[in-house]
Amino acid sequence: MKGKSARFLISVVFILFFSGIINAQATTEALPRSTPEKEGVSSKGILNFLDAIEKSNHEFHSFMFLRHGKVISEGWWKPYSPERKHTMYSLSKSFTSTAIGFAVSEKRLTVNDRVISFFPKELPDSISPNLASLRIKDLLSMSAGQDPEPTFSVSAKDSNWVKILLSLPIVHKPGTKFLYNTLATYMLSAIIQKVTKEKVVDYLRPRLFEPLGIHGMDWETDPMGINLGGWGLRIKTEDMAKFGQFYLQKGNWKGHQILPKEWIEEATTKKIDQSPEASQSKRDSSDWLQGYCYQFWRCRYNAFRGDGAYGQFIIVMPEQDAVVVITAESNNLQDEINLVWKYLLPAITNKELPADNKEAKALKEKLSTLSLPIAPKSADPATISAISGKIFATEKNDNGIQSLSFKFNNGTCQLIIKSDTAEYKINFSSGVWNFGETSMRGPDLFPDAKTHLAEFAHSKIAGSYNWKDEKTLELTLRYIESPHTERITCHFSDNKILVEIQKSSESKTKKAEIKGEIKQF
Repeated sequence: MKGKSARFLISVVFILFFSGIINAQATTEALPRSTPEKEGVSSKGILNFLDAIEKSNHEFHSFMFLRHGKVISEGWWKPYSPERKHTMYSLSKSFTSTAIGFAVSEKRLTVNDRVISFFPKELPDSISPNLASLRIKDLLSMSAGQDPEPTFSVSAKDSNWVKILLSLPIVHKPGTKFLYNTLATYMLSAIIQKVTKEKVVDYLRPRLFEPLGIHGMDWETDPMGINLGGWGLRIKTEDMAKFGQFYLQKGNWKGHQILPKEWIEEATTKKIDQSPEASQSKRDSSDWLQGYCYQFWRCRYNAFRGDGAYGQFIIVMPEQDAVVVITAESNNLQDEINLVWKYLLPAITNKELPADNKEAKALKEKLSTLSLPIAPKSADPATISAISGKIFATEKNDNGIQSLSFKFNNGTCQLIIKSDTAEYKINFSSGVWNFGETSMRGPDLFPDAKTHLAEFAHSKIAGSYNWKDEKTLELTLRYIESPHTERITCHFSDNKILVEIQKSSESKTKKAEIKGEIKQF
């Protein structure tokens, strides 16, 4: 017994020691924390920022505020949470630009290299002078010369995007005219993969992600297995903050110069004017007219940022030694940034502030209770006895839905959708979020794009339901690793159903209508 006890004790000590090592490693990967006042920021100013968000039309999912390299305020609006990744959309571009920076520093390429030199097998039969002169720096600065922007049309093809893109006319001399072009960034990703034989996400892993302690990221690919470059990256909020701090520190991380500061300066300074004809008054009120860099935008107040559709932001403020990170779903990105300038910027001072226990306590409480609106728990009406377990066969519709059925049990509604190709079972709760997964594709800015990612096979979701009246059931489905939400409103009448599906990625007034009736056996 004594021998067994000794071995047991040794095992426990070993486990505790090993766990301590793991926890220590995990701790060192997290950004340091501090308080607003200690880092010269007013808690009251951050509170005002949060109050303004509540009164706005913006739906924030998370934010993080760094000063002097320390997190001084952070919050997630439930059902979003710190451990969840979030779709970056075009903020992915800044990471692709960083990959180019590493490749330049390793002398694998230069920004003056001609694009056609990387793809001899994908070139069109006739190479125009503009195509021949197209350089990497033209792709980086969104001055590739194509017009119109080709992303939506090319990404809908289940074939070689590089070959298609190189065959499109370049109507402006490269480097002379700004036109936002997401597939220009995709071409940068393709170049990295051509040169390094690795996807951008894999190339960046040992150079950027691992040194910064960023794990679990994923990135969609095109039909040829190339990371999309211009969109498709998913990372966590703190990962975004680390990336912003890395750029604020000019490529230095924990005393190591990971990426030359010369590249950081090159990548974040103005390369092209987005709208040379814009008036000064218009420039003064716009963060989209301060100049475009290498897949970064210049901002007012001498700041710069990476940004993505629907309000994904990493705003770097060198003069204030600060970084602000936001994930959201917004349709007015300038107004969203204005909240940062109006409330957070004035809250920053140049010295440590006295402790403000009252405001600090109020801020801590506010941050702990952040939540997106959810309908209150509703009593199930008599309607459920007529519909629960029944199958509603639907008329032909663009969503490919063949039938719908509902099962109610103790505050849970299970929606069963049968489509042309699959069956989906999704659970919703009344008054609270029901967390789960689904293989049903959610709303997306690029619904027709032929992209691939194994991790997207099952999306993380949160569902809630409520009865708006005796005959109207509203189902809210949040895809909590994306900005988007789907609302399914079901109107029941006798043995018939009218379903309205509204996706937040589409026009707020656009609804898909599906009619059906109880299937007769």
